[in-house]
Amino acid sequence: MPRLLIIAVAAVILDVFALIDLAFFDGKRIRTFNKPIWAIIIIVVPIIGALLWFLIGRGRGIGRRPARAPVAPDDDPEFLRRIREEQESEERIRRLEQELAELEDEPPVEGESGGPER
Repeated sequence: MPRLLIIAVAAVILDVFALIDLAFFDGKRIRTFNKPIWAIIIIVVPIIGALLWFLIGRGRGIGRRPARAPVAPDDDPEFLRRIREEQESEERIRRLEQELAELEDEPPVEGESGGPER
């Protein structure tokens, strides 16, 4: 008799836990049936209904990526990468402009075309 009582208490605890889990579970992720049908299954078929809920009905959200939480700009690696690339690009442009200015300041070498012809 005590074993039967322990099994009955365990079944009630399992069913209550399954019903609470069902109540708080996101309705968009439930598989097979909707919430009211699952509640009826858990209540009518006590142990088996709860096990079916945990094994079949409770979706895991496979294939869904969690929504990306907003990230501060200094913590976002993509933002930091873009900033670094822009700085490198600006530095390259500054060096090229400096080299171009130095080339324009050099006096022409004799024999090169582009100098004044006599």
